[in-house]
Amino acid sequence: MRLPFFPDPSPRPPQPFSRQTLQKSSRLNGATVVDSVCPYCAVGCSTNIYVKGGEVIDIEGNPNSPINEGTLCPKGANTFQLHHNPHRVKTVLWRAPHSDHWETKPLQWAMDRIATLVKQTRDEGYQEKDRKGNYLNAVTNMGSLGGATLDNEENYLMKKLFGGALGIVSIENQARI
Repeated sequence: MRLPFFPDPSPRPPQPFSRQTLQKSSRLNGATVVDSVCPYCAVGCSTNIYVKGGEVIDIEGNPNSPINEGTLCPKGANTFQLHHNPHRVKTVLWRAPHSDHWETKPLQWAMDRIATLVKQTRDEGYQEKDRKGNYLNAVTNMGSLGGATLDNEENYLMKKLFGGALGIVSIENQARI
């Protein structure tokens, strides 16, 4: 006697799939996999970034990682959407000194302005020597504060740029890893 809760052991007939359905494959086929680290918090979850034709097509947790074993938190799981968000702002709002309204400016304009102001501020605060004549090569009128979304590589580059190239003394990061 066959019990009703056991599946029928007889084989199923072939399913009716169209040629188009049978020819479909994963969109990840042919993509290059790049190992990376999730940009959030300081846990260091490993991600696989899939790139095809110079474009990021997917970001997933790396199953070979001993840290996250392929899983990602909700923020990490949405890294792809952060990159490909159609609502992502690609301009800046700027308010001129003493103005009463904001102006929309291109991102390149803002980057050039930031570079100009950083150079100007650095030149104004640069101290080659102290009062006793000892070499300082230091900038004390500006600083850098990093955040938890920066990975170790970005922190390393910030330390090299701000400390080594610009001579800034005050370099801090709130993510104590």
